[in-house]
Amino acid sequence: MREIVLDTETTGLNPYDNPRHRIVEIGAVEVFNQVPTGKTYHQYINPERIMPKEAFEVHGISNDFLADKPLFAAIAQEFLEFVGDTKMVIHNAEFDMRFLNAELEWAKKPTLPGDQALDTLKIARRKFPGSPASLDALCRRFGIDNSAREKHGALLDSEILAEVYLELTGGKQPDFTLSQSQSRNAQQLQDDNWRPKPRPTALPSRLSDKEKAAHAAFVDDLGEDALWVRFT
Repeated sequence: MREIVLDTETTGLNPYDNPRHRIVEIGAVEVFNQVPTGKTYHQYINPERIMPKEAFEVHGISNDFLADKPLFAAIAQEFLEFVGDTKMVIHNAEFDMRFLNAELEWAKKPTLPGDQALDTLKIARRKFPGSPASLDALCRRFGIDNSAREKHGALLDSEILAEVYLELTGGKQPDFTLSQSQSRNAQQLQDDNWRPKPRPTALPSRLSDKEKAAHAAFVDDLGEDALWVRFT
C-alpha cells in the first residue's frame, strides 16, 4: 500500500487573504506497506510576494533564497504526478490541503479531493484525548529524535511525521522485532545442532476420572462408523 507523507511551508495562514498567501516549500516522503522507501519529493517555490516576518521566524525561508526558485505553476504537474491518487498523510491536513488546492486552482490544474488526505492530528487527538498533539509533542511521546528541527522545514517535517504516523498506526514494522527474534532463535538452534528429545518421564494426565468417563460415554454414542473411532 503506497502512501505519501506530506508537509508544506507557507507565507501565512490563509491563501485567500489579500494579498494571497502562498506555498513556499513542499516536502513529501513515500511510504510503502508502512515502510519508507527512500523516495522523496522536495521543492522550494517562489511565492511572488514578500515573506512576512512572522512566517520567516517559523521556517527561516527568505525572499532572497526563493528569488530564483520556480513558480508553483511550473512544478504543479510534476507534483501531481508524484502524488497521483495515493493517500496523503498530513498533520493538520485541512491547512495544507487548502493551500495545495488554492495553488492548483490558480495554476489551472485539477484539485485534490479532500478524502485523499489522512489527518494525523485528528488520529492523535482521538487516540490521546486531552493530550498535546503537535508534531513535537508526538515526537516526545514516541521517543522520536527531532533535535534537527530547529525551525519548520517541509521535507524534514514530513520525514519526522512518517515516523510518528507509523507509531500512531501500531508501531514501525510491527512484525520486524518478532521476525528478528525468530531468525536469531532459528540460527542458534542450527548452530547448536539442536534436535527435540523425548521427555525422560511422561507428564501425568490432568483429566479427572469423571472427565475420562464422560469422554468414553461420548465416544460410545458416536457409533462404530464415526471418524473418531475409526482413526483412534
